[in-house]
Amino acid sequence: MKKYVWIPLVLIILLLLAGIGFLGYSFMQEREANEAMQELAALDKQEMEREYERFAQQYSEMKTQINNDSIIAQLTQEQMRTQQLLQELRKVKDDDAREIARLKKELATVRAVLRDYVMQIDSLNRLNQSLIAENTRIQGEYDEATRRIEGLSSERASLSERVAIAAQLDANAITMTPLKKNQKPAKKMKDCTTISVSFNIARNVTASNGQRTVYVRINTPTGEALNGGGTFTYENRAMEYSMKKVIEYTGEETPVKVYWNVNEYLSGGSYSVSVFADGHMIGSRTFAFE
Repeated sequence: MKKYVWIPLVLIILLLLAGIGFLGYSFMQEREANEAMQELAALDKQEMEREYERFAQQYSEMKTQINNDSIIAQLTQEQMRTQQLLQELRKVKDDDAREIARLKKELATVRAVLRDYVMQIDSLNRLNQSLIAENTRIQGEYDEATRRIEGLSSERASLSERVAIAAQLDANAITMTPLKKNQKPAKKMKDCTTISVSFNIARNVTASNGQRTVYVRINTPTGEALNGGGTFTYENRAMEYSMKKVIEYTGEETPVKVYWNVNEYLSGGSYSVSVFADGHMIGSRTFAFE
């Protein structure tokens, strides 16, 4: 073969070999690139599955943090949708790029919806905590007001009791005088025909004005009362009185005198005189006679 023919042939062969080598190298590079892309796609799919699982779990946790039935129903619906997308993803092949892209887009939507619910529930929880704190404060103020009212009621009752005690009448300067038939003092009880009892109702500006019935009870040395023909109420029981008199009380000192006609034998000894008004004993004194 002539030299001018052989040289081009060798060149062509070398070029063909170089081309074949380049194509083989390119094929291997492309195959390695595809394998790397498939591996990345598989890893991406696994990461997507973990995110779907995590989001579904977060929906479960959020439902335990709130008492709103309407929001719980919405969370349940979103959780079921997330679980459904997870099942779809698990069925997709690693090389199905279109379906994986769709589910990745759905994952972004699930993430955004979940974030909105997290913010909404956090806001509701803060509001609820604020309401609880406000309710605690109001309850505390109510309890304090109740204690104050109870204290005022107690003070008012105590004040009313003190006023009632202060308004009670007081009988002083009590005297008991046995009188003979001629109305002169008798030295011995056996000689008296009338007993005179006198006293003063003391001045009291806190007592109400008006008519008062004053009862006088005389106890003999034997402890029996000189009967005046009637009874009055004292400490929830009926008590005999010896004399009574209706007076007009004006708050100023008021003198009172009553008489008891002797209709029985009276012996010497200690006689006690007790004065009553408005259901209270307002004075008493003991006298000794022969």
